[in-house]
Amino acid sequence: MKAAVMRAYNEPLSIEDIAIDDPNPGEVLVKTAASGICHSDLHVVEGGLPVPPPCVLGHEPSGIVEAVGEGVTDFAPGDHVIGCLSAFCGTCKFCLHGRPYLCMSQFLPRLDGTPRLKTGDDPMGQFANLASFAEKMLCPERALVKIRDDMPLDRASLIGCGVTTGLGAALNTVDIKAGDSVVIIGCGGVGLAALQGARITGAGKIIAVDAQPWKFDIARKLGATDCVDASDGDPVAAVQELTGGGAEFVFECIGLVPTVQQAVNMTGRGGTTVLVGVVPVQKTADFSPADLVLQEKKITGSFMGSNRFRFDMPKYVDFYLDGRLFLDEMISSRIPLTEVNEALDQMRKGQAARQVIIFD
Repeated sequence: MKAAVMRAYNEPLSIEDIAIDDPNPGEVLVKTAASGICHSDLHVVEGGLPVPPPCVLGHEPSGIVEAVGEGVTDFAPGDHVIGCLSAFCGTCKFCLHGRPYLCMSQFLPRLDGTPRLKTGDDPMGQFANLASFAEKMLCPERALVKIRDDMPLDRASLIGCGVTTGLGAALNTVDIKAGDSVVIIGCGGVGLAALQGARITGAGKIIAVDAQPWKFDIARKLGATDCVDASDGDPVAAVQELTGGGAEFVFECIGLVPTVQQAVNMTGRGGTTVLVGVVPVQKTADFSPADLVLQEKKITGSFMGSNRFRFDMPKYVDFYLDGRLFLDEMISSRIPLTEVNEALDQMRKGQAARQVIIFD
């Protein structure tokens, strides 16, 4: 099968023919229909996340089940599915306490140690146990969820990561009350989803902040009441003026140290900063403990939208089909696998909201 392979950091992905194994017990073989391109994929390519090459990237997929391994009862050939990196075991303390997105099984390889993907006799890494920049995926069954057949699979793929991460940050991680002021820093796929989560909860003032003003037309369509151009003046001062001293909730959806620090400064007294974007592991940010204590600000992380994806994702599909969640507007382009490097360049330049690879 064809796949986009990362052979080295900071090099273009190569389109190669690689082999994929048959399903082991508890595994599902999926024909990939579509895969969104996420900023985390770019972080890996640029060495910001510790994923060693060679590896097939991609972790925002939808597809159709082709075959299932022994013992799999939740899926059958022909099922339409979304893949999620938040694979769960169902028995650890995080799963049993209702936080399966923290389950450590999502980082584990096959129990028998054999690779799912190979080139010749050489094993090939599989990002997030999904590797959706390929024509097929071989996944743990607990990394998949079945969805309605009437959901378009190109739009369904966005729910696999970006939408679940952003929407869930607003709906699950924190408790936004009707009328609260909300700031979204970064209007890519994750930020636009968080913005919609704020709208769905009934937030009052919803402020979109980005250094690419072309994104503001999309942000307004999805629910932004105000937009702040971070390339034109001090965005912190602009937000404080719009909110009368700072917002109740500020979502940082880029993953850069300067915007993390701006997010804390945009948060008002008693408010909450929600860190959604993945800051590269070697980076650190500085906060004033006195500022946090004296103003009783809170800082919280939100990993994958605090999801229970087998519950959340079908609900998000319903949100799309009943008109509450807008996905069409978030897709900048649909591309073949062969154009994945051009798409990564578009992401580097901030020229795309969400790009989707379409497989025949």
